Amino acid sequence: MTFRNAIFLFWTIFLVFILSSQDVCARRLMTVKIGSGEAKVALLDGIASVVPKGEDEWRLLKVGHILKGGDRVDTGSKSRLEIVLRDNTILRFADNTRFRILQIDCGEKSSVKNVKVHLTLGRTWANVSRILGAKTNFELSCENAVAGVRGTVYRMNVSDDKSVLVRVYDGVVYVTGRGKVIEPPKTIKAPHKIPGPTPVPGPEKVTLEEWTYIIKSMQQIRIRGDGTAEKPRDFTVEEDRNDWVDWNRSRDNLL
Repeated sequence: MTFRNAIFLFWTIFLVFILSSQDVCARRLMTVKIGSGEAKVALLDGIASVVPKGEDEWRLLKVGHILKGGDRVDTGSKSRLEIVLRDNTILRFADNTRFRILQIDCGEKSSVKNVKVHLTLGRTWANVSRILGAKTNFELSCENAVAGVRGTVYRMNVSDDKSVLVRVYDGVVYVTGRGKVIEPPKTIKAPHKIPGPTPVPGPEKVTLEEWTYIIKSMQQIRIRGDGTAEKPRDFTVEEDRNDWVDWNRSRDNLL
């Protein structure tokens, strides 16, 4: 081996060693312990911001960032976000999505799991892990509905007009309407002479009827902006295909 070839081989091995060390360090830095009340940002394509609980200022999210109950998150245009919980439950959010983490409580295998996320606007995909022996209460909610599961794959879309679409790919989802309480308007009459004081019944409250549907695999339900629900129906793979669905399916295949 010539001296020139020996020098070339030395620098090649040196560069490979440096790059490998950097890769190992990067992986170590990305390994963040997830607590029972936390979720970790596992993937971020684009921009997302968070307002931590008790604060007012937005902060940019980064991969490895820890989210907790009470945090509010917005995803930017052409952005996608994936967060993972301690039990390996996955939640993904599309671009222009706003949501708040209401509660995260994922303990050990034999304990109770309570997870609640409120979707204000946008699209989310949930792949909820099944842990044998654990009692699971997982809910995706919005203004007009709550979709609760015990280990399944489903998604929820919330539009500007507050209408909702829930589609289930595996398992069973219980979708419940949020009953709203409406106070009747108070009328103001012209001044007039009235008799002495007499007992008067208080104002009545009008409650919209609450409803619950059980949505199974490859079924969907639509909720109108006024909170009323269409009857569940089957949907096909062809009508469901789009970039968002295809991306989530490819991510799920990696699990």
